[in-house]
Amino acid sequence: MDGNRRWAAAHGLPSIAGHMQGVEAIKPVVRVAPDRGIEVLSLYVFSQENWRRTEEEVAALFALIDGAVRQNTDELIAEGVHVHVIGRLHEAPVEIQRSILDAEERTRGGTRMALNIAFNYSGRTEVIDALRSLRAAEVMPAEIDEAMVGRHLYTAGQPDVDLLIRTGGEQRTSNFLLWQSAYAELVFSPVLWPDFTEADLDMALDEFASRQRRFGS
Repeated sequence: MDGNRRWAAAHGLPSIAGHMQGVEAIKPVVRVAPDRGIEVLSLYVFSQENWRRTEEEVAALFALIDGAVRQNTDELIAEGVHVHVIGRLHEAPVEIQRSILDAEERTRGGTRMALNIAFNYSGRTEVIDALRSLRAAEVMPAEIDEAMVGRHLYTAGQPDVDLLIRTGGEQRTSNFLLWQSAYAELVFSPVLWPDFTEADLDMALDEFASRQRRFGS
């Protein structure tokens, strides 16, 4: 979900205003996604690289995420959405950990859609953590295959990514779900995330539906 800060600059506003509008843009997408047949929706909320930003911006982002999770958990329950955090949540402030873990627990019964919140996430770190998990489980090298690695990823039990949408005009995946996106269809939208709407989601889904997927065959 790229483009929050550029959106703010274009409107003559501070960066936090772009992040606030970006949070608002999440809500309609999550509401309509199950009706579009989406069973798993993953949102890249905070990357490990985001720690490099100023302390003020990071603190503001954490406050926004904490508030958004607290305010929207009841609606997610009503919509049948199960929240699942992926990333190194234990490195985040305690208040954020509590909010997200509470949302995970309270939405556990949701069956319409899984909502992955990628927080303090890095695709490379996920692979490292999977390797560490395999080592801790004393899995023998000969036993390690793709299925085994998949069972030790943050997204264990979920299908691989079918469609990866990157907003904001940038054409790269930026360390997001690297293993799971091996055969994903990529859609790069020029729309800055705060302006991303249900119609833009539908355009991406239409583009996905028009492609012939061969999976290397």
